[in-house]
Amino acid sequence: MLEIIKQPWSWYISGTLIAGIMFVLIYFGKSFGFSSNLRTICAAAGGGKMVKFFDFNWKTQIWNLVFLVGAIFGGFIAKQYLSTGEPVLISENTIQDLTAMGISAPVSVQPEELFSMDALFTLKGFLILAIGGLMVGFGSRWAGGCTSGHAISGLSDLQLPSLIAVIGFFAGGLIMTHFLLPLIL
Repeated sequence: MLEIIKQPWSWYISGTLIAGIMFVLIYFGKSFGFSSNLRTICAAAGGGKMVKFFDFNWKTQIWNLVFLVGAIFGGFIAKQYLSTGEPVLISENTIQDLTAMGISAPVSVQPEELFSMDALFTLKGFLILAIGGLMVGFGSRWAGGCTSGHAISGLSDLQLPSLIAVIGFFAGGLIMTHFLLPLIL
């Protein structure tokens, strides 16, 4: 059984599981999204006393906080006990594009040139991570949710704003990949 869990799962298995979870959430009137957890944590810490945005009954979102903690523990368990240690399989074209930008093919999950402690303590690496993090945080707040909330939950609820946000996410990803990332690296 452990060998089956360690193998990559087909898209139709994970897609079916996600669809099942979405049906359950829709049935119970809940919506999924990770970025809403930051608002919930701020509300639980008393942020509602200073900022109206955080003034809501955060206890109704405990289920989402449990999901967040489960995702963190699940990632740890997957890395420590279920990982094969082999690098992520990516296409040869992607490896060639990365090499042209000075990034070697990943020997683990992520390229060391971008996501290592050595890279973090360089000015360029720190700026990439700090500015990228601020842009993701700002973007998820401005868009009213993150990619998981809009692309999974919002589209499942047939929300037009989520469709617009997802189109924006893809357009932004294409612009970043083909125009900005080569300039940065």
